Amino acid sequence: MLRQVPKALVTLSACWVISAAFAVEVVPYDVPDVDPRDDFQDFFAQVADNVFVTGQPNQAGLEDMRESGVVQVINLRTEQEMNNRQVVPFDEAQAVHRLGMQYVHIPLGGPGAPYSPAGLQEFAEAIESAEGPVLLHCTVAWRASHMWAAYLVAHQGFSVGDAVAVGKKMNMGGYPFAEFLDRDVSLEPKTDG
Repeated sequence: MLRQVPKALVTLSACWVISAAFAVEVVPYDVPDVDPRDDFQDFFAQVADNVFVTGQPNQAGLEDMRESGVVQVINLRTEQEMNNRQVVPFDEAQAVHRLGMQYVHIPLGGPGAPYSPAGLQEFAEAIESAEGPVLLHCTVAWRASHMWAAYLVAHQGFSVGDAVAVGKKMNMGGYPFAEFLDRDVSLEPKTDG
């Protein structure tokens, strides 16, 4: 059943303002189970029945996710990170396609690829159109944890406080959340008047 979520204004990092209504209910977990694994850099958690948030997977991690039913990989790392073979020693897009999964690249982080409402919308469209489980990753899940928290507010009806609590149990990077919010913007969703 489709339902409307009040528009929310939250700014993450470089004035990341988000607002939208969700089309598909993801049924996120309140508290993710964090499971360190050798095939993912620093972080691995299943945050919903159909969503995994992780650090950078290696090829074995991608293969395991495919065997677990993942159909789509969403990567938030920048082009510079992904093209540096000392940082990522394989072509992830090719590896994902070779395994028969869909690859979505939404580069975020730094002045050349700032957080934006467009990035969140692209993520929401990708996750909501996936025909099975999704793997969302960045380097160590900092950006991925922030994206997941923003998605919970904008597309799942979570309050900012509840979404941040989930994100902090993941890997928001140890920063105080105030560092990621525009202090001039209300922290609670606003309703259309």
